[in-house]
Amino acid sequence: MHPLLDDAMRRHAGVFTTSEALAAGVDRNAIAPLVRAGTWRRLRYGIYTTGEVWRRHEVEGRTHRLDCAAALRRLGAPGATVSHTSAARLHGLVVPRSLDHGVRLTGPEQWRTGRGYRISAASLPPADVVVHEGLPITAVTRTLADVGREWSFTDTVVAVDDSLADGRTTLPQLQAAALAQTHWVGCGDSARAFGAARTGAHSPHETRTRLALLAAGLPEPLLQQAVLLDGRLVAVLDMYWPEAGVFVECDGMVKYADPWRGRTPAKVLWAEKRRQDHLLDLDLHGVRVAPDDLRTDWQAKVERLGTLLARGRGHSPRYRTTAWNGGLRTPHRAATA
Repeated sequence: MHPLLDDAMRRHAGVFTTSEALAAGVDRNAIAPLVRAGTWRRLRYGIYTTGEVWRRHEVEGRTHRLDCAAALRRLGAPGATVSHTSAARLHGLVVPRSLDHGVRLTGPEQWRTGRGYRISAASLPPADVVVHEGLPITAVTRTLADVGREWSFTDTVVAVDDSLADGRTTLPQLQAAALAQTHWVGCGDSARAFGAARTGAHSPHETRTRLALLAAGLPEPLLQQAVLLDGRLVAVLDMYWPEAGVFVECDGMVKYADPWRGRTPAKVLWAEKRRQDHLLDLDLHGVRVAPDDLRTDWQAKVERLGTLLARGRGHSPRYRTTAWNGGLRTPHRAATA
């Protein structure tokens, strides 16, 4: 690769233009053969990257970053910033699978749309913009506020809960972001989703289960509660109702099919069984909820939980509970980024 093209790619997040290739001494007639051979890859009219860079991004599942870089270079819109669902993808937020991969941008000029891109016209205070891998992009909190005005209520809460669990935003920051967008189209939707978000849901399944429990009329549980007996950690419960000594555990196959810390599925299953026995010995009763239960057996789960909650606690507990790590994941992305 010519040094001039290397420099252009460093300055523009991995892409270069036809004019930069010509300035580097590449013959115009050689461009098409380079693309056909896979040495270069055309991203937009007059915008390219190398085949090596594209393949690396493809393996990592990050080709949308190059699409965003190419759109910014091709459009040349002053002040344009990657935003909405595109910013969510680049930040690694939980994005609904049903959404397309069109590039979303926000800029101070008028709204416009074209092939594979859409620019929204809106103000962008400096605090709402960060540089992420060489691209101007809306910060996590601003991104959540933007997508919250467009995504479904559940999809927004899932993404917000996930960000809260990693310490990438806070409830006060989200509230401020919602207030900053008062009177914008869809602002009420994002504010409602922010109001339903909680720190302590460590997976989309946990968020969807909590929302389904509340929709069924059950009281709101505490999240990520550590059960301690004589200073020893017995378990960390996904959801817990202290007045009744009742819990919910959100189960997924990944725990058993792809265990972490070098454990085998058999060891994980045995540890789960021993953990359940310890909880029963402490007069803690609960229900396990799998993703399929939300679709096929939900009413039975709700009735079982309702019975346990109505029964209440027979005596004072021998254990104590406390929020584990403030509800944050360990380790979380904000700490390791």
